[in-house]
Amino acid sequence: MQFEFFPSRTVAIYMARKFLTSILAVVALLFIVLQSLDLLGESGKILAYPGNGQAQLLTYISLRAPQIIDLVLPFSVLLATIITLATLNQNSEVVAMKAAGLSAHQVLAPLLIAAFGVSAITFVFSERILTRATATLDAWEAADFGPIPRDSNVKSNIWVREGDNIIQADTVEGRGNATRLTGVAVYQRDSQGGMARIIKASEGTYTGKGWKLTDATQFDVATGQKQVLGDIVTAGNVRPDQFTLSKVNADGLSFPQLWTAIAELKAAGRPTAALEANLWHKLSGPLSALLMPLLGAVAAFGLARSGQLFIRAVIGMALGFAYFVADNFALAMGNLGAYPPILAAWSPFFLFLMVGETVLIRTEE
Repeated sequence: MQFEFFPSRTVAIYMARKFLTSILAVVALLFIVLQSLDLLGESGKILAYPGNGQAQLLTYISLRAPQIIDLVLPFSVLLATIITLATLNQNSEVVAMKAAGLSAHQVLAPLLIAAFGVSAITFVFSERILTRATATLDAWEAADFGPIPRDSNVKSNIWVREGDNIIQADTVEGRGNATRLTGVAVYQRDSQGGMARIIKASEGTYTGKGWKLTDATQFDVATGQKQVLGDIVTAGNVRPDQFTLSKVNADGLSFPQLWTAIAELKAAGRPTAALEANLWHKLSGPLSALLMPLLGAVAAFGLARSGQLFIRAVIGMALGFAYFVADNFALAMGNLGAYPPILAAWSPFFLFLMVGETVLIRTEE
């Protein structure tokens, strides 16, 4: 029995089902609380836009829900681990399993397999649902909760420099020659560096020789006069990729899309260290669920009647939350360029994998 990964199929299914049920219960509880609080805080902004009502509130919930689920899921796996293992310990089920000859790793094996399945589902959920919802919600917020832009992969509040002039676009859609700008403002400076003119337009499209601005108006700073220009072509030296590459939202891109964006930025000579850290974290982040049964395993062992079950549960929670703190710290250091991207993304995972194994082996094996 010591050499079998799952000595009992019945026990393995029982523990995995109990673990997954606890995860769903904790996720549902945290989601309802956080979604309600978030909606209370944002509903005023949503309803402030003329014409918005219940339909827009439901749209916001549908776009915000994936972000909240992604936020609470790792904590839910940790809490579900503590609940499951503490319950098994309290009912002397762990004692029975160890008396039957199971090692600590064999006791945890069903939870580890279930946690790996949760990690896989989390990765697919992030790639297929979360990134699209995040990109759309960011663009909707940039439009002050007005009509949702047509393209889900919209970049908002983009600034590009042309010589001494600054070009700003509220949103940028599309790629290459099909790039489309909305809410365009061109800030033109004089020879002394002061503001000379401000040109605003509802839309900008690339013509190959410059940017065609639709319904443009010009405000002359010196005279204070406003002039209607109609459709004009300007910014002939600004390429479409300067808009699409100037602001890359890692949270709004899937792994392949972010990989492509990083390659384009490297080809353009732009710094990519922060984006690379986020790229690798798209793989290491979902795997955090795999660590939780190992870090919370301290709550499973030891005699419940010894009075140390609560202390063991607290230690397991402390180890889990310490991982989240270390993970966020390492990712922040990677974004600042203090850590290499791969180290920033993977070092907390392997560090706490060794910590969890060490605690488990020294105390139980």
